[in-house]
Amino acid sequence: MLLLTGATGAVGSQLLPMLLESGQPVRCLVREPRRLGDLRVSVQITLGDLAELSDPYLLRQALRGVDTVVHLAATIRDQPPRRIEELNGLATVRLLRAAENLGVERFVFFSALNASRTQRTRFFRAKALAEQAVSSSPLDSIVFAPSIVYDHSDPWITLLRRFSFLPVMPVSGSGQARYQPIWARDVAHTVVNALKDRGGTDRYELAGPETLSYDEISDLVSWASGRPRPLLHIPLPLVRSGLIALRKVFGEAVFATWEEAELMEVGMVTARGAADVRRLGVEPKRMEEVLSS
Repeated sequence: MLLLTGATGAVGSQLLPMLLESGQPVRCLVREPRRLGDLRVSVQITLGDLAELSDPYLLRQALRGVDTVVHLAATIRDQPPRRIEELNGLATVRLLRAAENLGVERFVFFSALNASRTQRTRFFRAKALAEQAVSSSPLDSIVFAPSIVYDHSDPWITLLRRFSFLPVMPVSGSGQARYQPIWARDVAHTVVNALKDRGGTDRYELAGPETLSYDEISDLVSWASGRPRPLLHIPLPLVRSGLIALRKVFGEAVFATWEEAELMEVGMVTARGAADVRRLGVEPKRMEEVLSS
């Protein structure tokens, strides 16, 4: 039995049908089973989310009979009263410790490329601490550290497409941070292939076949949407004050938070390029090719 968190996210929604097609029994830790669509009848379900991983009963229920955990779930904004640090860092450690105590054999964790305890954003710092815990665990483990992951309808691409309806395409900050964007389906294939190898500890840096700046990604999305627009760079102090004010008015319904905007000033590039992805038997597609299809 494999426990999958984040099954309704960009990677999870691609990975789940691949696992089921391979004959792998899957249990999903999910808050809203309806978001699994027709696949919800093909999996076991434990109701819960990152905020509830402090509940020992929930953890026992989720991990009963499980030999592999694939922990995809994460958040890039606070979910009051809980903060990013608890939801991405502490929740991972709680799940990991429960897995150690309940006989799980392998723990698969999604970190982030260039995550470190000295990064400027809380998201990357929390991911770095969680990765350190996984790497030091006695369990067999696989750590994936992807660059920016995208899909046709994920919230980030959807937001950029909505921006392209404006006369100009707003870009927070300099737009010069560099990424090696990788398609969620390619990421899912790497996970499936990595799971075929049993035992040991591995770490893979997942990157697409090209390096693009945030400006270039914004341009690409607007062109792929059929609405090419000039870019308008908005100074970070103005972005910060504006998004904080909007969050006070709209709460968690706000279209973006300052923490999310700040992430686009942090590059996610590996000198290895797409080598790890190819080592796992996947030839990653270019972003333009994916979004134009």
